[in-house]
Amino acid sequence: MLESRGLIEPVGNGSFVVAGYTNPLNSSLQLLLSLDQASMHDIYELRRILECEAAALAAERRTDAHLSLMGDAIGEMAEGLRTGDGERYIDADLAFHLAIAEATQNGLVLHSMSAVRDVVRRALIEIFPIPGSPQRSLDQHRTIRAAIADGDAERARAEMRTHLVRVESDVERTLWAGDGRG
Repeated sequence: MLESRGLIEPVGNGSFVVAGYTNPLNSSLQLLLSLDQASMHDIYELRRILECEAAALAAERRTDAHLSLMGDAIGEMAEGLRTGDGERYIDADLAFHLAIAEATQNGLVLHSMSAVRDVVRRALIEIFPIPGSPQRSLDQHRTIRAAIADGDAERARAEMRTHLVRVESDVERTLWAGDGRG
């Protein structure tokens, strides 16, 4: 039973050792999301619930190091956009959101964000080619960071909500266009 739950692992000759540290929340959410049990709308609804509050907490709890991580991510996004390097842009976009989760100083928020990362990556790959979408996201990331830097929890929450609603709209338009509906 312990082996099936990933808590111990066999090392041969009937011996077992404690398994390497894994995050069960992360693994469970990743499995659920990888099985495509959640629609893209469900993912963005979860992101709004999680990330809007994370932005507000980050505004209250962030350190200069967190702001630096967010600033570095924004710089990488700008460089990825300038060079047309979608992978670089997307990696930096994800790093920005993880920096916010880290700034909450709440491990469950960080693990939850890490768990949805791969699904969010797939969505971002779909919308990066949309004209204007990456630049709008970059501008919105700057606005979110500014609210967090100012310690303005309400503004950080609202800016994150505006960003996520807009990104979801871009994703839906892209998916509909691929389905012949858009």
